[in-house]
Formats: sequence, structure tokens, C-alpha cells
Amino acid sequence: MQNKPSPTHEESPFKGKTGIRRLVNAFGYSMDGFKAAYQHEDAFRQEVWLSLVLIPLAFYLEAEALHRILMVGSVLLVMIVELLNSAVEAVVDRVSIERHALAKRAKDIGSAAVLLALINLAVVWGLILLG
Repeated sequence: MQNKPSPTHEESPFKGKTGIRRLVNAFGYSMDGFKAAYQHEDAFRQEVWLSLVLIPLAFYLEAEALHRILMVGSVLLVMIVELLNSAVEAVVDRVSIERHALAKRAKDIGSAAVLLALINLAVVWGLILLG
């Protein structure tokens, strides 16, 4: 017997799709997310342009396969963290745009995560190019 959520337990009405339909929907939602991030987030837009330079550069440079993987991965990691940071910021702003210590903390922690991803990118690229 499966445990079903109680009637008081709220579930998203969008849950429940399975198989190919779920994959198609998920892909569409992801594309909507990329579009929204690019349109509304300056930092993400800058990182997209940076990735359009760095990823091809990683393949142009004479580097071992593992180094290329690390170089491309570090660029993608920055974009992933930026997307998550932007999502947190959007939710915080949706709840309230009033100044609040917890809202500031959430946004600052997200910003710190992006900074660490950028430092990681610089370290990875620096070690590979200089080392």
C-alpha cells in the first residue's frame, strides 16, 4: 500500500506527468528558465557571453582532455550557481521586497556562492594555463 499525501498536504498541480511528456515539459521549463535569466539577470547575461569566449578557447588551447573538462566544467559551474542564486533572489523578492535580515542573508549567501564559483574558475584556468 502506498502512502498518499493527506488532503491538507499541498502538492503542485503540475506534478504527476510521467514518461516522455514529463521530459518534454521539463525541457520547456528549462528553456523558459534560461530565457528569463538571460532577459532579467545582468550577471547571467555577462556569464553567457564569457562562456561563449572561454568554452571555445578551452578547445582551441593545447590542453589535455582532463584539463579541457576542468576548464569547461568551471565555466558551467559559474552559470549553474548564478542560476540558483537568481532563483533564490526571485523567491525572496516574491515573498517581500521589504528589507529584512533573513532576505539579506539569503541573497548574500547566494552571492557568496557565485563568488566562490568565479574564484574556482580563475584558479582552474590559472593553474592549467600557467602550470
